Amino acid sequence: MDKILLKIAAELKVRPAQVNAAVQLLDGGATVPFIARYRKEATDNLDDIQLRELEARLSYLRELEERRVAVLKSIDEQGKLMPALRAAIDAAPTKQELEDLYLPYKVKRRTKAMIAREAGIEPLANALFADPSLEPLAQAEGYVNAEAGFAGAHAVLDGVRDILAERWAEDAGLVRKLRDWLWGQAVFQSKLMDGKDANQPDTAKFRDYFDYAEPIRTVPSHRALAVFRGRGLELLDAKLVIDEAAVPAKPGGPSGTPSVSLAEGHIAVHLG
Repeated sequence: MDKILLKIAAELKVRPAQVNAAVQLLDGGATVPFIARYRKEATDNLDDIQLRELEARLSYLRELEERRVAVLKSIDEQGKLMPALRAAIDAAPTKQELEDLYLPYKVKRRTKAMIAREAGIEPLANALFADPSLEPLAQAEGYVNAEAGFAGAHAVLDGVRDILAERWAEDAGLVRKLRDWLWGQAVFQSKLMDGKDANQPDTAKFRDYFDYAEPIRTVPSHRALAVFRGRGLELLDAKLVIDEAAVPAKPGGPSGTPSVSLAEGHIAVHLG
């Protein structure tokens, strides 16, 4: 049986045969209300809630598999589909994780990191990352290349930052850890912009968000959209707030140290 149907059956805690029957009816053009009311004998009494969840998951998982095939094909055509990467892509359970894995292999526009690598700065980026005791400005002097747009040591170090930032942004494991950590720790906040009149009719309708804070993991979509609308109208300021005490420590250092940022802490822990 199709692995998608087996997965849905496991998620809904029903028999694969029930899922198979419902999928055949849906693929045949039947609607959820029709199946729930008139085809109970075919699905062995799947109810409206189960059928709606089944329909949503069926659509999502089919789109995921279609995208998985396209990603594998694209990377294979580049000659970069190694066995470990194929296994990771085959195992990716969500569209987001699949796209995280694909990101380093996407054909992309020319980036600042590409320009820095073409100027020969990547060895410096590797050296500075591997040995924090090196003095960056002194090391960068040897990589100055005015013709390539890196006319001084500070410009070279900007190139180093661009290279490392792109490398970390394309590290699927790091991106996943950061996303999960933010989901668990971040607080979504909004407030009325300075200088705005709270009593103006167009402003007052956002009153619920003049002093609003909620853990991001519990923010329903309608609240998030309302805040974004208010921000788009330049009525609300919105931001994510992180508890400094929850920032992971660098190896050998205490957690919550003010000098350890969210990104620094997670990158240090992830990369050892």
